[in-house]
Amino acid sequence: MNIGEAAAASGVSAKMIRHYEKIGLLPRAARSDAGYRRYLGRDVETLRFIRRARDLGFSLEAIGELLDLWRDRSRASAEVKRLALGHAEALEAKIAELQAMARTLNHLAAACHGDDRPDCPILDDLAGCHGHK
Repeated sequence: MNIGEAAAASGVSAKMIRHYEKIGLLPRAARSDAGYRRYLGRDVETLRFIRRARDLGFSLEAIGELLDLWRDRSRASAEVKRLALGHAEALEAKIAELQAMARTLNHLAAACHGDDRPDCPILDDLAGCHGHK
């Protein structure tokens, strides 16, 4: 199949397919006599794997590791589990960080009158004034 067909079958854009080839996540496609990329079913499976891993927030580096493990039928599943749990831990830390940011913004917004006056604790905090001029 050509790149458009591979994109449609995998849910990965043609631009990203070329990028994944360039960085080595996807093997270089075979070329037709006319020089067009040709993809096989296993390439589409790899693209779907990459897309799903990206949907779960894995970095490209981690996806490379996961692809290596996926292709290695003698792998230990413990290594895959380690990567997944490490990523889940990082996501949970990011969630906590985002929740703290939301709490701070809600607190600052509650302290702001939100009227026609120029005084604004939100801008003061961003400027490092913390309410002091």
